Amino acid sequence: MSATEKNISRRNFIRLSGMTGAALTIGFYFPATGKEAEVMKLETAEAKGIDLNAWISIDTNGKVTITNHRSEMGQGSFQSVPQIIAEELEVDLNNVNIIFAQGNNAKYGSQITGGSSTIRGSYKKLLHLSASAREMLIQAAAKKWNVSPIECYAENGFVIHKSSGKKFNYGELVTEASKLEPPKSVKLKDIEEYKIIRKPMPRQDTPLKTNGTAIFGLDKKLPGMMYAVVERNPRFQGKVKSFDDTEAKKVPGVKHVFPVKMSVFNTFREGVAVVADNLWSAMQGRKVLKVEWDDSGFEHLSTEQLYTRMSDALKSNDSLSVRTRGNAEGVFQKSASKVEAIYETPYEAHACMEPLNCVAHYQDDKLEIWGPIQGPDWVQDFLSPLMGLPKEKIIVNMTFLGGGFGRKAFMDYPHEAAIISKEIKAPVKVVWTREDDTAQGPFRPGMMYQCKGSVTANGGIESFIMKSAGQNMDHQWPNADKKSYNNSATEGFLETYFESLPHYSFSDAPLDVPIPVMWWRSVYASTNTFALESFMDELAVKAGKDPLEFRKQHFQEGRYHELVNKLEEVSGWKSRKKNEGYGVAIAESFSSIVGEVVKVSKKPDGKLKVDKVWAVMDCGWYVNPDIIKAQIEGSIIMGLGAAVTHAIHFADGKTVEQNFNVYKMPRMMDTPEIEIHIMDNEEKAGGVGEPSLPPIAPALTNAIFDLTAKRIRKLPFNLEEV
Repeated sequence: MSATEKNISRRNFIRLSGMTGAALTIGFYFPATGKEAEVMKLETAEAKGIDLNAWISIDTNGKVTITNHRSEMGQGSFQSVPQIIAEELEVDLNNVNIIFAQGNNAKYGSQITGGSSTIRGSYKKLLHLSASAREMLIQAAAKKWNVSPIECYAENGFVIHKSSGKKFNYGELVTEASKLEPPKSVKLKDIEEYKIIRKPMPRQDTPLKTNGTAIFGLDKKLPGMMYAVVERNPRFQGKVKSFDDTEAKKVPGVKHVFPVKMSVFNTFREGVAVVADNLWSAMQGRKVLKVEWDDSGFEHLSTEQLYTRMSDALKSNDSLSVRTRGNAEGVFQKSASKVEAIYETPYEAHACMEPLNCVAHYQDDKLEIWGPIQGPDWVQDFLSPLMGLPKEKIIVNMTFLGGGFGRKAFMDYPHEAAIISKEIKAPVKVVWTREDDTAQGPFRPGMMYQCKGSVTANGGIESFIMKSAGQNMDHQWPNADKKSYNNSATEGFLETYFESLPHYSFSDAPLDVPIPVMWWRSVYASTNTFALESFMDELAVKAGKDPLEFRKQHFQEGRYHELVNKLEEVSGWKSRKKNEGYGVAIAESFSSIVGEVVKVSKKPDGKLKVDKVWAVMDCGWYVNPDIIKAQIEGSIIMGLGAAVTHAIHFADGKTVEQNFNVYKMPRMMDTPEIEIHIMDNEEKAGGVGEPSLPPIAPALTNAIFDLTAKRIRKLPFNLEEV
């Protein structure tokens, strides 16, 4: 179940998957002509020098093994991918084994686990791949019986002859099947025929994670491996001026102390590594290490200074246009019924339950890495020039991840492990403490939004203007075009609104400061949607319309109407009581649409409580409703935490929050009842892991306004103080 340890040749694949000998192995590849992916046997691919980028292998015992080119960080791909395979292959899900692929962009295409893309990017290919294997097995059985394949069918790992009831198990057929070529086309099941897909199957990785056999980064060990921790400059672009390792080297087990630099976007993060033969000694050595820092040449900013700059940027006329229609500013200025508002969202840490860690082994002309990594191919691309090695000499093995949320798609911590291993000429495990992880970032960027809009006499949106101010993640990379706009500035806004609004304008004013920022679950949709859907509520109030009906009247497509009708029905929106506050927000991101309604009320002491959240997701074609519900629940709780519980602050260029004692997580007692509904349709698959986070904050603040008439425009806020 762990990441592989050598390049996955056919022989190594068989060894690592525990198969008795793969007799039927097929995969797909992308022709250089850019045509659709083609299914091919392994033998044919090897003869043609083609690397297959997904494998299904069936051995003579009928065991099915597949490679997964994406990571598993809790989002459920370790279950969903086999569930897709098992459906069309007609096998028991418990008879499907999955192993992680190594980093290889040329072979697998993009391997980044992000943007809620694993299923929506590969489900059609996986369906065709498994259906092709099934048809080859049916053809092999038909040949043995000397009958037509249409007289046979596959079920539960067997091919059965319809009229006689005779059957072969797959293991008895794979040798013959391996001599056949995959069919050029296959008929896939209709959704109504599914027996495994769309069913709430228990996750296959749950037993591994509860009995301790799942391999996470911290579990990986190599012969002769050493352990390292790093004292990093607490200011993000500071340097090491000098250090005194006298006391550190007195700690039993400490073997090396030396300065290190790891690449972070267009700069370097500097520190001093303490390497020992055990982790405890390394940590104790770090405690007595004395370092003098050089913090000259860059700004030491505070949170107040950052938001002052954002505020100034909103007031200026200097911004980058993202998307426009008509004459939004002109119409707004002439309108008799208009609204203006400023919204503010905080910086946030990723706060994965598993802090960063990485194992690296540098050996002369190659580098091998093991760890909780969201993008193994990105790590290869990143490290190749920095380490002076060709990509094929950088082997990246994925383990399970204890959460990622975008942070573990970054490449700084594998780089740090690689340079430490090279320096000590031995394999090393670098472990970040919770304080390291929280304080060093990169963070979700704090943002400010200026929203302006007007409504017509009959209650429709006449103009809609949003200007955002905050850091553009793309501007941090070397040689970045800092005149480019943030193409995620409209992320979260319903695409149907763009079709219905006559005048709109979206622009952004990028902030250039030495705070590293990057993707955080749902990326810019997590901040954009607070402003967009809060302002949509304010426009509804200005128009004198019910907030849900106001949104619905601007929908152009039936799919949006169906979702809102379902949300209205399950939440009891039309029958809400006067002493309860109801708020709604709807967001579209990663090709999925999610609507949420929050109900709030007052406790006997007059303070607010969040009673319930209703969530309706339209993610199109989907696999496992239990996994979807878990992802929606997790997204809502994470988004709720960012709304009312935690935020990252800066003082004198350093992170204030260091651990969970001050960067508090929502507890069980803070979590409201969550009721989830999934729309059934045949639309293309959308993302699941992220789209439910953006609506929760505006739905909550809209509900508070409905109950108290207090409009909250700044996050986080304290429920106890509203």
